[in-house]
Amino acid sequence: MALYAYKAVNTNGEVEDGLREVADEAALIAELQTEGFIPLHVSLSKGRTFLGLRLGAKQLRLSQKEVLMLTGELATLLDSGLPLDKSLSVLIDLTEENEKLSKLLARVLEKVKGGTSLADALQSQAGVFSKFYLNMIRAGEAGGNLGGVLVRLADYLERSRELKDTVSTALIYPIILMVMSFASLFVMLTFVVPQFTEMFESAGQALPVPTQIVVGLANWLQNYWWLLLAIIVSAYIYMNHQLAEPASRKGWDARFLKMPLVGNILLAMETANITRTLGTLLGNGVSIISALTIVRETVSNLTLVDAVRDAEEQLKQGRHMSDALLDKGVLPKMAMQMIRMGEETGRLEEMLLRVATIYDKQLKVSIQRMLALLEPVLIITLGLMIAGIIISILLAILSVNDLAF
Repeated sequence: MALYAYKAVNTNGEVEDGLREVADEAALIAELQTEGFIPLHVSLSKGRTFLGLRLGAKQLRLSQKEVLMLTGELATLLDSGLPLDKSLSVLIDLTEENEKLSKLLARVLEKVKGGTSLADALQSQAGVFSKFYLNMIRAGEAGGNLGGVLVRLADYLERSRELKDTVSTALIYPIILMVMSFASLFVMLTFVVPQFTEMFESAGQALPVPTQIVVGLANWLQNYWWLLLAIIVSAYIYMNHQLAEPASRKGWDARFLKMPLVGNILLAMETANITRTLGTLLGNGVSIISALTIVRETVSNLTLVDAVRDAEEQLKQGRHMSDALLDKGVLPKMAMQMIRMGEETGRLEEMLLRVATIYDKQLKVSIQRMLALLEPVLIITLGLMIAGIIISILLAILSVNDLAF
């Protein structure tokens, strides 16, 4: 899925700008036309999404913390018995120091006072919220339980944020360790080793092979460090381009899932995300077909997006969702068996949320295993490299001393 910006004429003849995450431009145009819009312009956006929240949109930027605060406080105000318009007014007062959020709430309040539903008012805010968020709100309004739905939505966003934070926090130490390792090697080869080079050259003695290799590498880095930097930047640009194109990204996503350790982490994270999102939507009265369509928006791996899309098509033909997903062979078999049990017992929502909890725990275990392997490997590798450099220098010094005597 990619994030696209669009400009379209709505049913009232007004021009609207927005962001949506879809497979390609054709899918977005078809979606807009189905909703009664007349598309004027569609293009790839540089914005990002995270689990139902639009991040980096041109029109408005909302952090995860801001959306969580908005959702949670609105739920509290509604549960306390305040009507929707009064609750929004209170939120505007509470967020007056946050200009962007206060202005967004003011626009929403204006539309609500004009008779627009909260879901439609939020949808009009230039693509800030995804289909998942909006459909949850719409289901709550239709069922007369908006406060309860907002509580569940806030809980969902909090758990999803924790899921992402778990991965991000776990990767900080290995990344710092890798950066420091390469920085240490670079400093030794470009500043320490050259200090001994003149002494080695004046000795007039052939240096040991290990020393020749280290000195040659140090000279290459001193003269061609820019080439190494260019290679790194080129690789970064190439990967960005590959991941921006749906066709090439699909291939990379499939490779990522097959990688040892990393693949298990990605699969556990996406499985927890898919099952939690689907279970939350079904629990709030969204039909399973619509829920699967919305779930596709929260999945970042295109291989899994295809699996969910295929399950949606199979479901329309009368098959069980679990059978369709099992045929694709992408999601874990244990998760599929539990989902099948939920379908057979009529407790699908409960089973989906249970699967999400299980894979949240499995994600933490997988991360711990990866760190348990990665940290000693990095430390030992760095130690061996530095030891190799030191030994090569000592060998050269000893050979020079032998020549002197």
